[in-house]
Amino acid sequence: SFCTLLALAPTTMADTFKYGEPVVYSEPSWYQFFESPYYEPKHVAFRGKVRAFVEAELVPHVAEWEERHIENPNGFEMPIRDFLRKAYKAGVFAPQWPEKYGGTPPEGGWDAFMSFITSYEVSRAAPGGLLSSWVGSMGIGLPPVLNHGSEEMKQTVGRDVITGKKIIALAITEPWGGSDVAQVRTFAVKDGDYYVISGEKKFISGGMNADYCTTAVRTDRTKKGMDGVSLFVIPMNLKGVEREAIKTQGWWASNTAYIMFDQVRVHKKYLLGKENHGFRYIMENFNTERFGMIAQCAGASHEMIRESIKYARNRHTFGQPLIKSQVIRHKIAAMAMKSEALFAFTEQLAYHMNINVPQLDLAARMAMGKVLATQTMEFCAREASQIFGGNSYMRNGPGEKIEKFYRDVRAMAISGGSEEIMFELAMRGSKL
Repeated sequence: SFCTLLALAPTTMADTFKYGEPVVYSEPSWYQFFESPYYEPKHVAFRGKVRAFVEAELVPHVAEWEERHIENPNGFEMPIRDFLRKAYKAGVFAPQWPEKYGGTPPEGGWDAFMSFITSYEVSRAAPGGLLSSWVGSMGIGLPPVLNHGSEEMKQTVGRDVITGKKIIALAITEPWGGSDVAQVRTFAVKDGDYYVISGEKKFISGGMNADYCTTAVRTDRTKKGMDGVSLFVIPMNLKGVEREAIKTQGWWASNTAYIMFDQVRVHKKYLLGKENHGFRYIMENFNTERFGMIAQCAGASHEMIRESIKYARNRHTFGQPLIKSQVIRHKIAAMAMKSEALFAFTEQLAYHMNINVPQLDLAARMAMGKVLATQTMEFCAREASQIFGGNSYMRNGPGEKIEKFYRDVRAMAISGGSEEIMFELAMRGSKL
């Protein structure tokens, strides 16, 4: 019986038993009473810190911020910088970054499972575009600065971004390139201590609010494909930079931008690493970006199961609670089966990251993981919508969170590498 299982549970799991809401299959198994070889007391403490912050500072506001962004996509900044400062002070915004540049590493040190916990917990608030604009952009725009920038760049750009004073975005994709990131046309001409940069970038998450953009630029136009590309941190207040808001299907508050560079003079100090080595630096980022998206999908899928079960318990049709209908229970079972598999796969990826499996060796599994994640999220969104019926089509009311998750599905499935590209990458990486 359940009581017997609880009595037999080791005392080391007592503090984590029944963490969160007691809704079956809506919380990770290690939050409840199952043993796990992956998590330590530091993960338990960090999980509590992240969830408390999300419940206090994100859940009450996310729906309003998204709606306000639709009303004024070009001029509405949201209380973004105030939010970032609060997140930084709470220790959930910059725990992964070095303390010497303003990072706030947790007691016991940062690892991949804490990254999993952060993306998972934040995603359950259905923040969509907010997560992409604030946390996601920093997570992919900042690493090249810290990994390849000069000490000056780390202490200025890096520190200001890490402490929430400035916002950074990653500008790689171009209107004609899409997932083919090697086809960079934005180019630079060297002029003394400056590079004069011209070109266009599209689908740039966080681009409307960014103070800096980590930007892929072709510095050797005699070369094609991966060769001849460099990475720059471009201050967005320079003369010649223009940007326009892109209206998106989902991720409304992502502040997605179309950015144009018209003979922008960028000082050579903003070059990251070596000239013409930029594509290598770009590739280093992809596993981390995809892992974050996988974790987000895991959190979203569990949240949709939670919402579906709670709704089905309270909704009465044909004289009984909806949850008593076998077809509804089977939908929930299918959602749970897929989400549990996704969570376990994500844990495996986190473990491989923790033991420093080479990035190239991990890339194929990470690509497959992203496809599994986005297809699981899409499946759960569809089944949850069927359970909620017409309420899932409304932007307010009991099904509003399901509606929001559903409109974000395509962004998750396409950005960071479309499912089709991911399958091909996985097979090439597997030497097939």
